[in-house]
Amino acid sequence: MQTRWDVVVVGGGHAGAEAALAAGRLGRKTLLLTRELSTVGRMSCNPAVGGLAKGQVVREIDALGGAMGLVADRTAIQFKVLNGSRGTAVRGPRCQSDKVLYAAEILRVLRASPNVTLGEGTAAGFFVKDGRLAGLTLEDGSTLSCGAAVVTTGTFLRGLVHVGDTRREAGRWNEPPARALSDALSSLGLRLGRMKTGTPPRVRAGTVDLAKMARAPGDERPVAFSFRSRDEAFPRQRQVDCWLTHTNEAVHDLIRESLPLSPLYSGRIVGRGPRYCPSIEDKVVRFADKPRHQIFVEPEGLSTDWLYLNGLSMSLPERIQESIVRMISGLERAEILRPAYAVEYDIVFPEQLDVSLETRALPGLFLAGQINGTSGYEEAAGQGLVAGTNASRAVTGDAPLRLGRHEAYIGVMLDDLVTLGLDEPYRLLTSRAEHRLLLGADTAYARLTGIALAFGLVTEREADPVLEAEARVARVSRALDAARVRPDRATKERLAGRGVSLTEETSLGGLLRRPGTDLDSIGELCAEMLDAGAARDLEELRPEERDRLVADLRYEGFLARERDAVARVARSSERAFPEGFVFAGLPGLSREAVEKLERHRPRTLGQASRLQGVTPAAVTLLLARLLAARPEAAA
Repeated sequence: MQTRWDVVVVGGGHAGAEAALAAGRLGRKTLLLTRELSTVGRMSCNPAVGGLAKGQVVREIDALGGAMGLVADRTAIQFKVLNGSRGTAVRGPRCQSDKVLYAAEILRVLRASPNVTLGEGTAAGFFVKDGRLAGLTLEDGSTLSCGAAVVTTGTFLRGLVHVGDTRREAGRWNEPPARALSDALSSLGLRLGRMKTGTPPRVRAGTVDLAKMARAPGDERPVAFSFRSRDEAFPRQRQVDCWLTHTNEAVHDLIRESLPLSPLYSGRIVGRGPRYCPSIEDKVVRFADKPRHQIFVEPEGLSTDWLYLNGLSMSLPERIQESIVRMISGLERAEILRPAYAVEYDIVFPEQLDVSLETRALPGLFLAGQINGTSGYEEAAGQGLVAGTNASRAVTGDAPLRLGRHEAYIGVMLDDLVTLGLDEPYRLLTSRAEHRLLLGADTAYARLTGIALAFGLVTEREADPVLEAEARVARVSRALDAARVRPDRATKERLAGRGVSLTEETSLGGLLRRPGTDLDSIGELCAEMLDAGAARDLEELRPEERDRLVADLRYEGFLARERDAVARVARSSERAFPEGFVFAGLPGLSREAVEKLERHRPRTLGQASRLQGVTPAAVTLLLARLLAARPEAAA
């Protein structure tokens, strides 16, 4: 293995894979370094991709040229859109994946990627030249020179796995941790913290009584993540059901009795766990009034008999786990193949990063994924793509890719991390995005394909079908608004037969703006009134594009107001602080505001405004100071 690279990516999980692929696509000589190649792309916890907010991120990754969506489409065994009955902005595409096929496909994509080399090894430290990262040292004593590096170590930094009183050093079950890298990061001046996550038991399929559970099928009309899946067989894999059962009061009583044996409650675990994916111990304690909790029984693949008990994460002793599992309906005879466990690991507090994910302590060093305190494959992959892109651009001195909060859920996540910091594992939620009306999964390509093309993450050939599809939707929308519908007797009777009332002249678009009206109900009128080109465009729209067309017409007033609000905020919030701007000593700033501003070093006024302790009055003062420093900006 050669020793000089443009970009080195440390870690082969979801963040590492996207980072390496992005760097390779941008033409950088890239090494993905991992302890064992057999673990690349492994789904350590739930074998699923997407969900609320997360599904939007997968679409955004796809729009930016990433691999997660396409790999999920090729390897999924169930597709389901969450919140399917609600507005398009909050719908979350999700799939249940075959974990073996998923990891194998990620590995295949990496090996086929130009400029990407896979290598085995464990990073131990960094060396610096002229104030920038110059390379990595490995545990075996060898060195690698590079222009930039992306560290994506997941849960492996000083990882500790807990099952009851048993504790072993590991980043995942039976996989050794990274021990030296935490000290190396600390030596750079970075503040590290400790966090915790967990995973539920896996049981053997043949020992489960599915007849006692409720069937949880996928959607009859599967929705793909990736635009590129249009050119492939979809869905590619055989589709299967998941199943639903519940805990009960007897289970809860046993958990309460066993709390002293849980490392979460005995004090053996010091790391903070995820609020929005709590262990069953936490659920029983925090929601004591609930008589039961959902357990989704999910197959881990087509060629394995392992079932994943989603919702039963814990760290109790194995003998207690066995009793808990067998007290649940349908699991009375279940054989546990792997117990649930908790894992503690080191993180780097992310407010020490720029929104590009470059560390402020060492230019050229980027961090992505759970090392930044996030949870979830999707959050990790989105960070990996951004970090890999920006590491590549750092090598050539180009400006980094920065996504705004109004442009992408990835932008919301990155801004939250570097501006607000965290004290518990971060998970994306639709409620975190103040502009979520603009950030639906169905609008990802309209928002991001142009950016991807400008940054070289997709080629013109790859972007053309996406841009043409967007143009087709726009042409149909204009044609529908131009086609006038008059309330003559024949037209009124035809529409009434379809459940559509017509009392005054309107357009086809106007009809679609009415709740309860869809393209099927006015299909005959569309065929008659649209010209040949518009009719052909309408015919070529895929089901999801038709849904989006109607939604955009129906909510156009809200969307326009939201875009106006974004523009107004942007005029002030995107004002950047000059390099080395000193907050201390500014008249009128409170001590708390100065402390938060100096600690987090916000890049823009908008980031400063989201810091706790920075009041609107303080933001006004800062804006006045920026305008005074650059009077021409007030024009």
